[in-house]
Amino acid sequence: MGMKTKIALGAVVGIVVIGAVSANAGDSDTGSADKGASASADRLPGGAKDAGAGAGADAGKGKEKAEKAEKKASQAEQFKAFVEENGTAQEKEAVSHVTKVQGADEQNDILDTADVYTDFTGGIMGEGTGPAKLIASAFADWKQSKNGLVTVYDADGELLGNGQF
Repeated sequence: MGMKTKIALGAVVGIVVIGAVSANAGDSDTGSADKGASASADRLPGGAKDAGAGAGADAGKGKEKAEKAEKKASQAEQFKAFVEENGTAQEKEAVSHVTKVQGADEQNDILDTADVYTDFTGGIMGEGTGPAKLIASAFADWKQSKNGLVTVYDADGELLGNGQF
């Protein structure tokens, strides 16, 4: 074999090894396969579960969680209640325009994103740009993450602003 062929073959083998190691690096620590299997079992139609040990006890807990989730306030209501209790007068005024919050309850501290929708109009050149900064700041007080980004939108879904939380 020529020298160039050996170098090319070594580079290909190195890339394959690095790819295999990086693909398997997260599997052993997270246990994501186990979580996915149990989560999909919980989502079977009619509340059916696998006939494994403790299925009856888990079914009772699942019903309780579903009832609590139905009674729990929406994310927007929770956010507004927090700001009403802890926010400044300007934050309270800005947050009164919030219509919907998505993604605030699902955090993993790796890449957390949340979306806040308001009734402002006009996009980034409209009246909601200033209050959007206050909304993002209030959101950062409400939720904390190592790497979170909150984005504030107007009534038409146009970007008003964003901030870290």
